[in-house]
Amino acid sequence: MLYRKVLGADFDQLPEQVQKLHGSAEQRGWSGQVNARAGRNVFARLAAKVSGFPTKDFDGPVSVSFIPDEKGELWERDFGGYKFHTYQTPGQGRNAGLLIEQFGAIHVALAVVAQDGRLYLIPRRWTFLGVPLPKFLLPGGDSFEYEADGRFHFDVAVHLPLIGQIVGYRGWLMPDDQKFRENAA
Repeated sequence: MLYRKVLGADFDQLPEQVQKLHGSAEQRGWSGQVNARAGRNVFARLAAKVSGFPTKDFDGPVSVSFIPDEKGELWERDFGGYKFHTYQTPGQGRNAGLLIEQFGAIHVALAVVAQDGRLYLIPRRWTFLGVPLPKFLLPGGDSFEYEADGRFHFDVAVHLPLIGQIVGYRGWLMPDDQKFRENAA
């Protein structure tokens, strides 16, 4: 369980649905709704394309598959047919205690912080093809997860200095097996 490994005892402070999404070592699927906002300039859209993020606005269904392996976890996201994926692993060496999220050739080391009923993902450093990149160019933005109305919610914003917003998306997810039970009732 990747997030429990990174967070340690702080994992137990997370809301139930956030723990449920991050607390399994099994392959699983979650589905829900998302509102995605693409960057508004050509440089932002190019950066989104290079990193695998959506390059167009979208409001509709979303599904996420989590596929763990011995090193980490593959996240496959589908925003109504637009698919992108990232791979997450626990940090090592100078990134110990951080979560590494790989977006193609870009690796971002994230602090994972449980605070006030939310799980925050805070960029700390990054590399491109293994080469450290300047911290003043590090992507930023508020990204957090929380529980509301018995559902897992996410709010992700990615900004680059000098370019602006690359992507922003927010929405909710439910485990596919739970969604099936609710629709059958």
